Amino acid sequence: MAKMTIRGTSEFELKLSKLADLEITKDVVYAGAQPVANEIRKRLKANLEDSEESTGDLLDSLGIAPPDVDMQGNVNTKVGFDGYDEKGTPNQLKARVMESGSITHKKKPFIRPAVNATKKIAIKAMEDKLDEKISKIMNRK
Repeated sequence: MAKMTIRGTSEFELKLSKLADLEITKDVVYAGAQPVANEIRKRLKANLEDSEESTGDLLDSLGIAPPDVDMQGNVNTKVGFDGYDEKGTPNQLKARVMESGSITHKKKPFIRPAVNATKKIAIKAMEDKLDEKISKIMNRK
């Protein structure tokens, strides 16, 4: 009967187990959120240039939440608005009115078009970050 011995599997197994680190997943998700946030910021800035009332509070409040794990074990993050303007109006409300409009304000969508425009870019950014993390772990001695 033939006999076969494979050496080095424990080292490979150790490298593969390091890929399951939650911090790697969070870094990858955050990398995908960055191009989306940048595009939203760019489109919001273009919308605000048309307004004489703009204080810049809305633009300053745009950010990316730290990635977190939900109940099903998925890693998620949010790109959104936080805080209040100098008059006490929630920035989320101001962004929602700009995006969807109201009785007194014409809608000027900037979030949905930005998300649609950057979907492939965000996926590519996540792939690149994952490849970087994999090569760092697999080439480590």
